[in-house]
Amino acid sequence: MSSTEELRHTALDALHRSLGATMTDFAGWDMPLRYGSERDEHNAVRTRAGLFDLSHMGEITVTGPQAAALLNFALVGNIASVGVGRARYTMICQADGGILDDLIVYRLAGTEYLVVANASNAQVVLDALVERAAGFDAEVRDDRDAYALLAVQGPESAGILKSLTDADLDGLKYYAGLPGTVAGVPALIARTGYTGEDGFELFVKPEHAVELWQALTKAGEGAGLVPCGLSCRDTLRLEAGMPLYGHELSTSLTPFDAGLGRVVKFDKEGDFVGREALAAAAERADRNPPRVLVGLIAEGRRVPRAGYPVVAGGEVIGEVTSGAPSPTLGKPIAMAYVDAAHSAPGTAGVGVDIRGSHEPYEVVALPFYKRQK
Repeated sequence: MSSTEELRHTALDALHRSLGATMTDFAGWDMPLRYGSERDEHNAVRTRAGLFDLSHMGEITVTGPQAAALLNFALVGNIASVGVGRARYTMICQADGGILDDLIVYRLAGTEYLVVANASNAQVVLDALVERAAGFDAEVRDDRDAYALLAVQGPESAGILKSLTDADLDGLKYYAGLPGTVAGVPALIARTGYTGEDGFELFVKPEHAVELWQALTKAGEGAGLVPCGLSCRDTLRLEAGMPLYGHELSTSLTPFDAGLGRVVKFDKEGDFVGREALAAAAERADRNPPRVLVGLIAEGRRVPRAGYPVVAGGEVIGEVTSGAPSPTLGKPIAMAYVDAAHSAPGTAGVGVDIRGSHEPYEVVALPFYKRQK
């Protein structure tokens, strides 16, 4: 981002500042990094509840008689098979199979879908969908300014939300969404999140964001709800083994390279962008497995960072994609792509080159953390 460009602000900007948040530039948005201690915010989400402003995410509405057909052509998943009120995790790829972004698509009505893209890729995804819509009886609409997005995440989140809504939260499955009101505010209530915990994401009009944040804060007082920034969102998703675009996912990787080939649905009707390249990638992965995404847990205290080489026997066998101290495990952890020969949990002799020193790490299966149902 050039210094002449203005950072964008969410509808909650003044509120974050009044809470003493440390702000940071994230994908061109001025966003709260933390309000106090990152560790305390992280632990609150794992044990009680946290409240996030995610209004930087990119919402794109797709409507019209051929909305489902367009999304089936534009994305790798089978979006036509998603029921009304349900959501699906999917990806949008280039013609060569490289990942442009990972997405959540909500089916709001028979011919209406809400596509949620990462903040850093929202324009890229919008442009690709508009281009791919040629010839379809469907409209692609940029709705980034139409929504604020708040998330309540953690084991107490359902109880907090229940005190503010008549919506049937017990009947709301994971990866589903329903329209309702929360504290009198009209909202799309979705049971989705990026923390590894049960939780909800609330899509509302920006003018209702402050009112809703304050109502949630008040309702969560007795349950230990705290405001949370992007820093603990990153450590939470890392513990939960969830990929982050620009780290575990990129245009140089196909879904099969990322170990997420399951999102590609070759059996859906009609052609889709990248089909041929992805079929070849699937075949290559079967025949000669690419580097595998694994978890690494430090034996010492030094924290691995993205880009650090993973080593074994003096050879570079992979690269760290994300790394941080894990508040839940009490040790540094990382996700890394490593050669298939060194990817089995418990593989001996694996380390991370941290500024010339080969620090020992244990290879583990992802995720590092899974909540108790």
